[in-house]
Amino acid sequence: MKVITVPCLSDNYAYVLVDEKAGEVSVVDPVEPDKVIPVVEGTKLKLKTILTTHHHADHAGGNQGMLKAFPGLTVYGGDGNRIPGLTNQLEDGAKFQLGSLSIQAMQTPGHTTSSICYYIQDADQRVAFTGDTLFVGGCGRLFEGSPQDMYTSLNEKLAALPKDTSVYAGHEYTRANLRFALSVEPDNQALREKARRCASVDCTMPSSIGEELATNPFMRVNQPDLQKATGATDPVQVLAAIRRMKDNF
Repeated sequence: MKVITVPCLSDNYAYVLVDEKAGEVSVVDPVEPDKVIPVVEGTKLKLKTILTTHHHADHAGGNQGMLKAFPGLTVYGGDGNRIPGLTNQLEDGAKFQLGSLSIQAMQTPGHTTSSICYYIQDADQRVAFTGDTLFVGGCGRLFEGSPQDMYTSLNEKLAALPKDTSVYAGHEYTRANLRFALSVEPDNQALREKARRCASVDCTMPSSIGEELATNPFMRVNQPDLQKATGATDPVQVLAAIRRMKDNF
């Protein structure tokens, strides 16, 4: 399994997922077909699938263009009413195969009510495409879901994945996220080191579940420093307070 990052729009990422064993590729959130299609064609492999993380136009807005260029694609996602071209609606925990790759759909509400993260395994290699649920050093704004929703998505579902799972998020927000994270947990040495590493690179993908557990304030809501920064002890209330602080940072 190989993941090719495709920068789109001002700060989005689409991804081309290459399954060399099966001789096929899938695309994740191909919002700009004109940028994604040359990468797909460069693999010399057959495109069969679109994986959509959520319905927002900067993620699902390229689906129809991809379908025009590649008729008959299977389009997976969590919202049959709002994702263009959807053919297969996924429920939480749904498992399926894409070639030689094992896919698990994780319903992760918070940013939207129907967001899906894709956990993908190929032997001992593991990746997660987290859309706008989990960012490197942050999480998505709560446009439709509640703090409880986001807490469950981040701290119960995604946090339970193996720590060496590579994380590919939907946007390049990392440097801004880490600046905020340092403002609420300035003594976190792992966070300081990650901020130093990320300061000098254009693309900060992938992270890992282990790195996010060590550095991402939205996945560290049980830590005393974050409870002190927010004046709360209940982890859901801590997450809600951190999200409000980030919104105004």
